[in-house]
Amino acid sequence: MNGDEIKRIVDAIHRDKSIDKEIVFEGIEQAILSAARKHFSEEEVLDVRIDRDTGEPSLTCDGALLEPDLIGDLLGRISAQTAKQVMIQRIREAERDSHYDQYLDLKSQLVTGSVTRVDRGTVIVNLGKVEAILPRSEQINKESYRVGDRVRAIVLDVKKAGSRVRVILSRTHADFVRRLFEVEIPEVNDRIIETRSIAREAGHRSKVAVSSYDTTIDCVGACVGVRGARIRGIVEELNGERIDIVRWNDSLQLLVPNALQPAEVEDVILCPMLGKVIILVREDQLSLAIGRRGQNVRLASKLCGWDINVMTQESLDEQLDISIEAFSVVPRMPSELVENLVSQGFFTFDDLSVIEPDELLEMSGLTQEDVDAIIEFADVESLRIEQEERAAGIARKLNPPPVAPPETPTENTPPTEGSDTNADAAAAELANAESPTEQVDDAASEAEPEVSESDVGAADVSAETEDAAVATTESENAAGETSAGDNESVEETATAVESSDAGNADDKSASSVSE
Repeated sequence: MNGDEIKRIVDAIHRDKSIDKEIVFEGIEQAILSAARKHFSEEEVLDVRIDRDTGEPSLTCDGALLEPDLIGDLLGRISAQTAKQVMIQRIREAERDSHYDQYLDLKSQLVTGSVTRVDRGTVIVNLGKVEAILPRSEQINKESYRVGDRVRAIVLDVKKAGSRVRVILSRTHADFVRRLFEVEIPEVNDRIIETRSIAREAGHRSKVAVSSYDTTIDCVGACVGVRGARIRGIVEELNGERIDIVRWNDSLQLLVPNALQPAEVEDVILCPMLGKVIILVREDQLSLAIGRRGQNVRLASKLCGWDINVMTQESLDEQLDISIEAFSVVPRMPSELVENLVSQGFFTFDDLSVIEPDELLEMSGLTQEDVDAIIEFADVESLRIEQEERAAGIARKLNPPPVAPPETPTENTPPTEGSDTNADAAAAELANAESPTEQVDDAASEAEPEVSESDVGAADVSAETEDAAVATTESENAAGETSAGDNESVEETATAVESSDAGNADDKSASSVSE
């Protein structure tokens, strides 16, 4: 191996692998030294140097320089293979380090690659020099990939794995939205508009707070574009994810209402000691401010960096009364301190237990012993309440409330609401239940006119009238029994009425014969 050949190898590796020439020279020196040690004892000191200009190697043994021809004789076939393996290993390590440094600089930056394969949801993306991994957890919901698809993502992490570099990509990170804004919106790329904060729930909704260094440029309008042209490209890349663009303000009094849009905020109460904000809204704006499953207020809290509690004025007044009553039982706590703590947003014993003793000492003017007793009492109460809530939760899981089985409609079961057919049937049954009484009354009323219309003598008429009166009385008694719901008495009453009618008919015919 002469100097020109070594220089040619070094130049080719440097050009193809993007490895520094010095690293390649050191790898070749290490390879020659490993091969030469097989021909010398361990006590002998060997040193290999390669001239960086000519490429000629030199070997010294115990300080004595060996001839170049002797070096070639020492490095036989087996030694050359050993030198080659050492050199390849060294070059691979150098290549890995080069790729590691390259993609470490690209961390949180946008990269583009093509899908080479999909293994159980994990997507392998070819970035050119390395193959990156897009795990299932870093993919947007309902996304699917096929071999050959182009993928845009950010570099989430870079690790060394043996002789290779492991690059992990992400499409769910908030920085992915930031980089897309830089690509799609020129003012963001030119740093005229800055994305101050981003809160994201991948696949569902994101909030982006922007501000402009140029007062003549509307930061929100520039990000949206004409008829939403600019933001539309970002939404399509995010698989239809909803994006809210918020105007940034250094004052929380203005930033929090902007972050809670489209809800209308009436008042903002800051609680700096607890790092939370109380937002007062109207009753009709409460659900809009909280959002579906608390999404709106949760993203607004991430965007501002403060805990946000959304309440109405009525619920706040109720909470103040409850907190004042609860803190009143704390020993050694004056009423003025109770009102001061509640006004600062301390509503529960859990809030009171996290206060620093120095802050409480400064607020109250109490002694150190009183402050320690107050905080200790708050810790005990907070733990007790937490245990009670945990026990109640376990009890609900072990003894869930019974679920009533659905009622099976029967003949005696009242019909369900909203059913016209069942309502008509119920009305018909009610009419049928009342009909026997009506029939008895009708039968009695029909018996009276037949007696009154008979043209008979005075004695006969009075007798027939008495019989009709008796029959009518029996009919009324039968009707009263029928209204009590006795079906058998209804049948007996109907029979009595028929016999009464028959008797009246016989009396009438007898009167006619006497005439």
